[in-house]
Amino acid sequence: MAMATGVSICSNALLMLGAQTINDFQDQLNLDRAKLCANLYPFQRDSILRAHPWNCCIKRIVLAPLAEVPAFGYPHAFELPADCLRVLEVGTKDMQIDYLVEARRILADTSVLELRYVFQNEVEATWDSHLVDLMTAAMAAVLAYPITQSTSERDSREAKLAQLLRQAKAADGQEDPPQTLGNEHLLQSRFGNGWGTR
Repeated sequence: MAMATGVSICSNALLMLGAQTINDFQDQLNLDRAKLCANLYPFQRDSILRAHPWNCCIKRIVLAPLAEVPAFGYPHAFELPADCLRVLEVGTKDMQIDYLVEARRILADTSVLELRYVFQNEVEATWDSHLVDLMTAAMAAVLAYPITQSTSERDSREAKLAQLLRQAKAADGQEDPPQTLGNEHLLQSRFGNGWGTR
């Protein structure tokens, strides 16, 4: 099975629209389509990756504080990683901390910051197959009008994309363990060991 790339995703989107494929983003034989894909793909990719915490696009990192401190409110600032598209979790599940995201920085009352985030995964070969399908549909939607000059084709592609996004999010989310409601030990001490057996 061929590994997905940005070019293969764009080519498949073009095929869906009845257009000729491209060999790369500088394809001289299909220069207009190649330029269109090269310009639109990075923004569309980052938008789709940011839309959901895809399991194949999550990283963990421990950050040290910056030397420059915030003017007020929090004692420390931490610079977000360059590839961070979306902050998912600050601290651990057992110990969430108060924080604020401002201007590509996290302000927090801690000297060491544990961060879980969606990263700008540019290696499409590592993506889940649902994410590849979704990205192909996203490119078909954004290319629909420039390629076909048809508003009905564009609207149809956008509706299909919304449906695929719901399906892909559901499939991706099913791989995660069920979330517990609050602190289990606190609930047990308050309601007893049988609190969840009704």
